Amino acid sequence: MTWTDSLPASDATRHLLAALPRHTLPVGITLFHAGDHAQAFVIVLQGRIEVRLTAQSGREILLYAVEAGQSCVQTTLGLLGDEPYTGAAITTQSTEAVLIAKTAFLRLMDEDRGFRAYVLQAFGRRMTDLTHVLEQVAFERIEVRLANLLLALADQGRVHATQADLAARIGSEREVVSRHLHQFGLQGLTRTERGHVEILDESALKRISSGYV
Repeated sequence: MTWTDSLPASDATRHLLAALPRHTLPVGITLFHAGDHAQAFVIVLQGRIEVRLTAQSGREILLYAVEAGQSCVQTTLGLLGDEPYTGAAITTQSTEAVLIAKTAFLRLMDEDRGFRAYVLQAFGRRMTDLTHVLEQVAFERIEVRLANLLLALADQGRVHATQADLAARIGSEREVVSRHLHQFGLQGLTRTERGHVEILDESALKRISSGYV
């Protein structure tokens, strides 16, 4: 079974896509910057690409991540509407991906109903993810978002991430995250060390993540 078997496209399209070369991208590669124009449609086969928005102040927010079987909503917008990227994309894991050149992508969108449905469904899911991010930033308290994130990222009770990365993921600033981690530490919920956070009281964090303090 190949990665194209799950696409609701024609046999000809699946055969075409299966023949495309796979690109292996190491960690830390920037795929596009804000202001660039999309040149190809990316489908991630394995790994992780994060798309982040950076303000003039330097503050970052993680808009979404693209993982196995997924595509990038900003790239779709750029290819269909010729809109420039507003964020930047960087590989945070070793990533294997297939690139569909713009001309081929537009032709497939015109000619293959199944491929078009796949792209539009992926676009819809991504818009839902973005709406969720906006809801969290607008309506959830920082400590709730931070507790949720720590629980989601925890691997055997440890979160391997910098405070700057945590801040970007919840749409806050490093200094704000640092203060809340300090408070969590004083309450005996977590222990913060360079590059990682250890969860000491998972039950208490879950109460905070649910909005109960």
